[in-house]
Amino acid sequence: MSGVNARHCLQASLSSRISFTRPPLTIDDSAVLRSNTTMLFTVFGAAFGLQLAFDTSSDKIWDRVNRGRQWKDIKHRYMEAAEDDE
Repeated sequence: MSGVNARHCLQASLSSRISFTRPPLTIDDSAVLRSNTTMLFTVFGAAFGLQLAFDTSSDKIWDRVNRGRQWKDIKHRYMEAAEDDE
């Protein structure tokens, strides 16, 4: 019988130490998931923002890696040469 009492005391002491409170934001309380329209605008807005950030950062990386080899970097040499020929 002492084993049962020990288990009961252990469960009682664990349950008094562990607090089972809900997290501050759950799926039930989320303002984004309340209506389908809000969820749709949130998803499309996030996708648009992430695409814009990805495109901008990848263009900057590409320009940095290929500096001096792109038309925008060497155009002034050929434009000046064409004006001198005329």
